[in-house]
Amino acid sequence: MNIQEFFDPQSFTLSYVVWDPQTLDAIVIDPVWDYEPAASITDTRSLTALVQHLKNNQLKVHYILETHAHADHLSSSQLLKKVFPQAVLAINERICEVQHVFKEVLDLTHLKTDGSQFDRLLKDGETLQAGSLSFKVLFTPGHTPACTSFLFEGVVFTGDALFMPDSGVGRCDFPRGSAEQLFQSVTQRLYTLPDSTQVYTGHDYQPGGRALQFRSTIGAQKESNIHLSSKTSREAFIKFRTERDRTLSAPKLLLPSIQINIDGGHLPPQHGNGKHYLSIPISERA
Repeated sequence: MNIQEFFDPQSFTLSYVVWDPQTLDAIVIDPVWDYEPAASITDTRSLTALVQHLKNNQLKVHYILETHAHADHLSSSQLLKKVFPQAVLAINERICEVQHVFKEVLDLTHLKTDGSQFDRLLKDGETLQAGSLSFKVLFTPGHTPACTSFLFEGVVFTGDALFMPDSGVGRCDFPRGSAEQLFQSVTQRLYTLPDSTQVYTGHDYQPGGRALQFRSTIGAQKESNIHLSSKTSREAFIKFRTERDRTLSAPKLLLPSIQINIDGGHLPPQHGNGKHYLSIPISERA
């Protein structure tokens, strides 16, 4: 099994292509659609590089997997499906909870909340086959209620549940997020995997300006994750995560990203002038 990473420095996001070099069966995880918020312009720099890799290697894309509804970048899943129409777009079945929340928060009257924007809603523990590739679905909620890790043989893609050991774990202050759930997801699910299991993270924020890193092991995470090692107590983690999250600013692409990503990567419906518009609520400080 081969793995190729694609890094978006604007959002610090890692996308991945996983493939079998013998059969050319492939899976794409968390593809990025570039977006400039000041001018509200999309472009396909990240997607073009990923598609070029797929075409150059003559790969057959079976699945486009989303680890969750991202709050810091737009998903290019629908654009990717135009190139590979046979690919199945899949996400955690609890995406419906996220859709319900943000439909109300952002007054998205057009939004369906049954998950039908995706081709497949994943269930915890199921094993999927993608040609010669096989992977298991592990629900790892906490960052959001609909977070999923994908377990291949000896390899797990953790999205925002686990970052590199020197970056810790994902925040838990988004709607329906839960530090307690994330503690359980990491300690009772991910940390029960063999120590040799390779961990591929969904982001790398390059603390201290270090070079890009995106791969560790479960053993290294248990030993030295700065937020949640195997020695961290439940009480200490919840206290730390809750206090830290209060100090964090909202991701700069939160509102654009969440609207498009909970809708399966679709832009909002066109207005009469043929343009798409995002819903941006205004809040007043007391």
